[in-house]
Amino acid sequence: MIGQTIRDLRKLKKMSQSELAKVVGVSQTTVTAWETGKAEPSSSAISNLADYFNVTTDYLLGRPEKKDDDTKTADIKDDDVIFTYEGRQIPKEDLELIRRIMRGTRNDIK
Repeated sequence: MIGQTIRDLRKLKKMSQSELAKVVGVSQTTVTAWETGKAEPSSSAISNLADYFNVTTDYLLGRPEKKDDDTKTADIKDDDVIFTYEGRQIPKEDLELIRRIMRGTRNDIK
């Protein structure tokens, strides 16, 4: 809940609601409403709060850290997957060589 996060950050700075209100440019009543969950801060207020407390807006909103959604995995044993290197398809013979190396059976490499 954003209100609890705002409250926690404010208390870490040993600030009153009135002091935070002045920093963000809102009334003390507005800060109280945020902290009690009766109101949500505007996007500009969230941005100002993040800047002031030196946190990300995602942190204020309670969002987890972004994961790298571009990461793709495939098992090299999967013959239905076309593997490439530097934009060119890896030939089946080379994939077999890679499989043998990964298994640790280097002695039968031609």
